Amino acid sequence: MKIKPVILPADGMPHKCIVEWWYYNGLLEAEDGRRFAYMMCLFKVDNKKVSVPVLRRLPFKTVFFTHSLLSDITNQKFDSSIDYFSVMSKDSFSRELFYANFTNPLAGFGKYVNSAIEESIGPVFHLKRENFDLQLVSKKPVLLEDGTGYVKLHERDTYYYSYTNLKTEGVVLLGDKEIKVKGKSWMDHQWADNKWGQDHWTWFSIQLDNDIELVCCEYKNGDKKDYLGSIIYADGHSEHAKDVILTPLDKGWISNKTKAKYNLVWKIEIPSKKISLQVAPEIKNQEMVFGTINYWEGPMKFEGVVDGVQVQGRGFLELVGQPIQYGAMQFTTQILKNIKDKMSL
Repeated sequence: MKIKPVILPADGMPHKCIVEWWYYNGLLEAEDGRRFAYMMCLFKVDNKKVSVPVLRRLPFKTVFFTHSLLSDITNQKFDSSIDYFSVMSKDSFSRELFYANFTNPLAGFGKYVNSAIEESIGPVFHLKRENFDLQLVSKKPVLLEDGTGYVKLHERDTYYYSYTNLKTEGVVLLGDKEIKVKGKSWMDHQWADNKWGQDHWTWFSIQLDNDIELVCCEYKNGDKKDYLGSIIYADGHSEHAKDVILTPLDKGWISNKTKAKYNLVWKIEIPSKKISLQVAPEIKNQEMVFGTINYWEGPMKFEGVVDGVQVQGRGFLELVGQPIQYGAMQFTTQILKNIKDKMSL
């Protein structure tokens, strides 16, 4: 990949690359104190080059698909939505800023709900999914991971930037009930000319109560490991580190569906930045299953010390690449069940 500077808002648009995604997560609270978490991610892949078995038979070179979740933290309930491919509207990507309007073609006639991601000056992002409708307003400058927005992880490389502090307002939908919510969100945009098929990573987005946000990640490819740590402070300046230490502190939560084991309690240390945090999940059952790909994605709570000062915070954990005990026939059955459930709603 030829290294180019990240230029916004132009680089908010799709790129000619193998894999790309626009990712959002957030922690929300209703007027009555009920707490929620959400995630929404739109993926774009070159289907001739990327290694995603569930997409292999689709007759398209460029394929979009969407994953999302809505968690009722207060009542410990989790709902995920996996669109195996997403059909984009004719006017998607036709504006000066990012705009995507799309739907799941397997939802059935008269039963689909359109989804949308729309950027406007600010930046401000409008997210619409079947169970939430949110507006996100950035309160800080963009964070360019590793200082430039270009991250090298052994033989893998990726462009990567984030908006780490997005004031959020809108509604979540539970059945026929619309609940007004407020909170804080996080946005990632990455693109790369890598297949990213068998990779493993442990990734955290962290929003602390002292107005510091950080992203840290352990990336593994075979027996090779690399680390990413990028921090944006209250005044908007950012710093970066490689001395990230991620230590699991639990025996792992085991999924009933895939039998994969996910470590959900962690210690995060970045000695050069005087950061030490303890991490625990808000909900344990947060597994996402996409064909033969599984991962854990969910809200976390943080506490610890930054530069000698006690802090608390909230954020997300993503665990990708955990081994499973789940046959191809079970995956196929699950996919068909998901499609049937969508069409019967």
